[in-house]
Amino acid sequence: MPASLHALLVVGLGGAIGSIARYLLATWTMQAAAPEKFPLGTFAVNLIGCLAAGLLAGWAERHPGVLSPDLRALLFVGLLGGFTTFSAFGLETAQLLRRGEWLVASGYVGGSVLLGLALVLLGLRITGPAG
Repeated sequence: MPASLHALLVVGLGGAIGSIARYLLATWTMQAAAPEKFPLGTFAVNLIGCLAAGLLAGWAERHPGVLSPDLRALLFVGLLGGFTTFSAFGLETAQLLRRGEWLVASGYVGGSVLLGLALVLLGLRITGPAG
């Protein structure tokens, strides 16, 4: 069943806010550090996003029903998704670990990092200068 227009608008609104926040934080950190030495902006966004996802998920667990489906979509999928998808990766990995699914979590982490990096390199090789 396709997503409703309402759900798409809720996620889109959160995504817009998250993307703007990411841009502002990245711009601010680029002024404070040399991005060619260490990608501090992305690093900060990923860590802040993971903390926010953990705090929000923990709060929602302690207060069941406090987040409506719309608010959950706005905050988790939209806002945090627009800010950083690394927060979803961190939260999903933590959920696997909390359920004792260590092997699945290890495959998810290893596969995401190694295959993701390999695919970026493949994409660069395919579209980069001939040589």
